[in-house]
Amino acid sequence: MVKLLHTLADHEDDVNCCAFSSSLLATCSLDKTIRLYSLSDFAEAPYSPLKFHTYAVHCCCFSPSGHILASCSTDGTTVLWDTQNGQILAVMEQPSGSPVRVCRFSPDSTCLVSGASDGTVVLWNAQSYKLHRCASVKDGSLVACAFSPPGNLFVTGSSCGDLTVWDDKMRCLHSEKAHDLGITCCDFSSQPVPGGEQGLQFFQLASCGQDCQIKIWIISFIHILGFELKYKSTLTGHCAPVLACAFSHDGQMLVSGSVDKSVIVYDTNTENILHTLTQHTRYVTTCAFAPNILLLATGSMDKTVNIWQFDTETLCQAKIQDHPKQFTENWSEDDVSNWLCAEGLEDLVDIFKMNNIDGRELLNLTKESLADDLKIESLGLRSKVLRKIEELRTKVKTLSSEIPDEFICPITRELMKDPVIASDESSYRILTRSQWGQSAFSKLNQQGLNNTAFT
Repeated sequence: MVKLLHTLADHEDDVNCCAFSSSLLATCSLDKTIRLYSLSDFAEAPYSPLKFHTYAVHCCCFSPSGHILASCSTDGTTVLWDTQNGQILAVMEQPSGSPVRVCRFSPDSTCLVSGASDGTVVLWNAQSYKLHRCASVKDGSLVACAFSPPGNLFVTGSSCGDLTVWDDKMRCLHSEKAHDLGITCCDFSSQPVPGGEQGLQFFQLASCGQDCQIKIWIISFIHILGFELKYKSTLTGHCAPVLACAFSHDGQMLVSGSVDKSVIVYDTNTENILHTLTQHTRYVTTCAFAPNILLLATGSMDKTVNIWQFDTETLCQAKIQDHPKQFTENWSEDDVSNWLCAEGLEDLVDIFKMNNIDGRELLNLTKESLADDLKIESLGLRSKVLRKIEELRTKVKTLSSEIPDEFICPITRELMKDPVIASDESSYRILTRSQWGQSAFSKLNQQGLNNTAFT
């Protein structure tokens, strides 16, 4: 299901961080350098390594477009690089001169956050390269940072264990102790949690720390009232401090690296361990998923970066078997892309993405829409796509038929989530008027259904 695809061993000291763009992998190290590799063959870029920093490089990250790479260092600077030629675009000095431990771009690429050992956090204008705002945490060094997918908030983690939420004006909205012995990393899932009501979005946030734990939080965004942060669960797969964590781009997996030298991949839906990878010989310091393909990079104090490849077809089949209804209704555009690659149809990924084909749209495709709407000219290719879609429909239908009828909503014929069980042991499903409208109520009355409640 996952295999070691390639090992990079060019750094001369500990690997501190790795990051993906759609076409490149960046790594940085205690050896003061940043290295860039092509994802097509893992060959190092001709202008790599990037050299400017005078001390260890702690973190590197790409802008969402992939055109700019940011790196930060013990030398107190955050440097922006042009990924096309390796030229320096800007050198931004932390106002206090303190070692910079972490940097992150906002989702819209307009801002960059840098966090330092003295607890200062700076919000830079990523277009003018000028300092926009500055603040600081009460105690400890800033070692972790993550922007929310909407981009209106970002979270920082400190060596004292505090998780702090900031808005885009650098106002501290919330702070709480998350890990007793200090936070080491945090990351947002880019995909919203299914089931959010109208006007309300839920996202998962993962944090990890020196207490050997990974904690999952749910952040909800309400346009008028602001946000809410709630603790959800704790993952305890590691037996030593957890140094890194990252969500896959589709939000279906969470990976972590630890002082115990292992890498653990979790299923975010069930929180079960999918894989434990033990190829590194020293502490695993960093891990990252590629945005468009199922590649995983892990870096270590053993000076290497391992590139792992997932068996997409096996993952897709596992998703179908574990969540047949979720597959039918909620497959993302990235899930569709992964399925196309697994079926040998990778040439169609860009076409499907351009037309925003998600799971629901995929199952509704016809030969006419493939030819007229998607402009797929090859008759043989259209026929192959239709055969694969029909196989998919058959598998989903077969798996769905195995679900006991008492688990199915009598109105939508979908698998019920969080049904309410009354004192008479009857199951009730909570529906809203905005979801169903007055016609749904009339239909219920006609059918004499009494086991559905409305709010």
